[in-house]
Amino acid sequence: MSLDIVVCIKQVPDPQHFSKITLDPVKQTIRREGIPAIMNPLDRHAVEEALRLREKYAGKVTAITMGPPQAAEILQDACAMGVNDVILLSDRVFAGADSLATVYPLAAAIQKIGKFDLVICGNESVDGATQQVGPQLAELLGIPHVTYVNKIENFADGSMTVKRVIEQGYLKIHLQLPALITVVKEINEYRLPTVMAIMEATCKEITVWSNNDIHADGEKIGLDGSPTNVFGVFEQKSTRKRNMLKGTPEEVAKQAVQWLRKLEAM
Repeated sequence: MSLDIVVCIKQVPDPQHFSKITLDPVKQTIRREGIPAIMNPLDRHAVEEALRLREKYAGKVTAITMGPPQAAEILQDACAMGVNDVILLSDRVFAGADSLATVYPLAAAIQKIGKFDLVICGNESVDGATQQVGPQLAELLGIPHVTYVNKIENFADGSMTVKRVIEQGYLKIHLQLPALITVVKEINEYRLPTVMAIMEATCKEITVWSNNDIHADGEKIGLDGSPTNVFGVFEQKSTRKRNMLKGTPEEVAKQAVQWLRKLEAM
């Protein structure tokens, strides 16, 4: 059995530097200058799972992302991990897209790629955290999908079985291929590329497609094609009184009870 797998990845601000992100009161946008950009952490797990499937069943792994030219950096990361091909969707008409307007170009690009058996996405991104891209992409491609996948159990006869995390347990789901899944970090521990692989990745050709190549509906992409828009942002500042309790768990619990009784008596 051979699998053709597409992995959708995204470049995001490094979560370790989120405290440095500020708001531009004029443009009503987030200032990201000086914040390192990395591959979305859950997307690394998606790439890793695709590579493990290729190692087990043979086939091909294609990584795809949409973004400005600098998003090519995470495609090089994917190459260093071991994917076969990488595609960058980059065009000014894609700018300002919400999750749905992001999905249209991705779906058009995947359809241009041609035959595929499985699409894998991270369950969510650390910047938007909408969890919408995977399900929306599956709907546009007309294929079944499962979110919160923490284990792929097997493939057989054009179908697959996965485990989906739910509160206090899991669901075992059987679905026909082609299909899409979004994965959580518990699905695997991703590999770290070797120095040689990183060096070779910098020489690998990155395919760049504009909208002229994928022919996505111009009315459904970019800022103008986004059904949701941000009309304003503000910085939430806490003005509530805080009281830090110190000590052992027993001492802190006793202090908390005394504090609550004092507040109740006021």
